Amino acid sequence: MKNTFTTIIWLALILLTTMTYSIDLLGMSGKTTMLALLAITMLKSQMVANYFMGLRKCGTLWRGIMFGYFLIVGSLIAIAYLMAEH
Repeated sequence: MKNTFTTIIWLALILLTTMTYSIDLLGMSGKTTMLALLAITMLKSQMVANYFMGLRKCGTLWRGIMFGYFLIVGSLIAIAYLMAEH
């Protein structure tokens, strides 16, 4: 059963990666697109940390540290992008 769940997570990661690639191929741009791409990237990072790095089985401290890291880095990227646009 574990292999099936891991495969589903892997397929979800492939789907999310394909979505981000498709957004680029369509030439979409702007604040909304950037925020959507950033949200997808943060979701993928959290999925990798939880399911492939094994943090899902760890205590909430380690999961919180990783979530905080992803949130801080993602926020800084968003702020930098939005400030550069002006």
